[in-house]
Amino acid sequence: MKNGGNEKPLTGDFRADGMPLGIREYEKAGGYLALRRAMKEMSPSEVTEEVKASRLRGRGGAGFPTGLKWSFVPTDRKNPGPKYIMANADEMEPGSFKDRILMEHNPHMLIEGMLIAAHAIGAGHGFIFLRMEYWRSARAIERALAEAREKNYMGENILGTGFNVDLHLHTSAGRYMCGEETGLLNAMEGKRAMPRAKPPYPQTSGFMGRPTVVNNVETLCSVPQIIRNGAEWYRGLSVNGSQDGGTKIYGVSGKVKRPGAWELPMGTMAREILEEHAGGMREGHRLRALIPGGASTPFMLEEHLDVRMDFDSVQSVGSRMGTGTMIILDDGTCPVGMLISLQVFYARESCGWCTPCREGLPWVVHALKAIEAGEGRMEDIDLLLEQARLLGPGNTFCGLAPGAAEPLGSGVRYFRDDLERHIREKGCPWKKTKSP
Repeated sequence: MKNGGNEKPLTGDFRADGMPLGIREYEKAGGYLALRRAMKEMSPSEVTEEVKASRLRGRGGAGFPTGLKWSFVPTDRKNPGPKYIMANADEMEPGSFKDRILMEHNPHMLIEGMLIAAHAIGAGHGFIFLRMEYWRSARAIERALAEAREKNYMGENILGTGFNVDLHLHTSAGRYMCGEETGLLNAMEGKRAMPRAKPPYPQTSGFMGRPTVVNNVETLCSVPQIIRNGAEWYRGLSVNGSQDGGTKIYGVSGKVKRPGAWELPMGTMAREILEEHAGGMREGHRLRALIPGGASTPFMLEEHLDVRMDFDSVQSVGSRMGTGTMIILDDGTCPVGMLISLQVFYARESCGWCTPCREGLPWVVHALKAIEAGEGRMEDIDLLLEQARLLGPGNTFCGLAPGAAEPLGSGVRYFRDDLERHIREKGCPWKKTKSP
């Protein structure tokens, strides 16, 4: 923030005791100044252009430019009627926990970001789609919504501008498919959480058939900082050379000394995140590989650690940044067992809408479990690679199966020797060495 020079705009105002900021504390830190500026000094198109210029890209995993996404919403003249803003707070990506941190500590930042986005696209209603297990987030958000409504930051005639918008919390029964934006919209409408065929895209035909923008929590929390301090300031927060603006909440889980999450400049080196912030590997453990952005991203090896953690840089080494939350594979953990855990999750969470996902993922689980149990064949390895190809982008309705295929395909390639050893030795070598 300009006010105070805060280089950690997402987390810099968190309370030391871990409790969520109330509205007075949030206002004291500069909260809702961006909303005032957007409502009173900027047209909707000017807000969108500022977000475009900031290079903010979606923090939910896909990395689509946020301002560009907003610009696809038709104007009232072209499409009169209701429009909606949705916050995707489902966060069921294994290994990801960044959005929960933001909602539990500073729910007003999410609300302010949604209100600014509503002004930009002309939405009169908004919903926070929250997974049921995040009950602490739900309590914090409910309180913050009531406080914001009481102060006329939402509701009718906001801040005397004549603009009306209200936000609501929707606590979902939840499943992984709800994190896909069209699956989320179906769930919001009381339907089974399954993907929709595209086009049309939600920006033109979304919730109840009306124009809708769905953004990730971290994405929306970044918006007030951009409007208050400007796009140039936001771009300057990232590491020089990064094509993406701002900061990013990076996380690390696994056998490291300090697992957790940290707000750092976008484009921070993967090695710095792992070795400096997470403290490196625990004593007696060595890094074997890592998944850089939640469970649906391809594995990276130690040789890839000197890559900037931004969308384009991670892609250049054959992976995706995704949510920016690393899952560490150490040398004492069976990589085949890790692949099984990942594929069991995806097979269970498939909505069953399309054949490759519904039938292919259970077959992958069966094949991997057979290899682990000593019943696998060498030809199964190439069949797994072929299955990863068939589950890849363009072959299914949504990204669930491609997300499962990315760690599967990269894992089979990187850990082929381990798979072959399982087959030769008729079982898992890690289980044999640990048995009494």
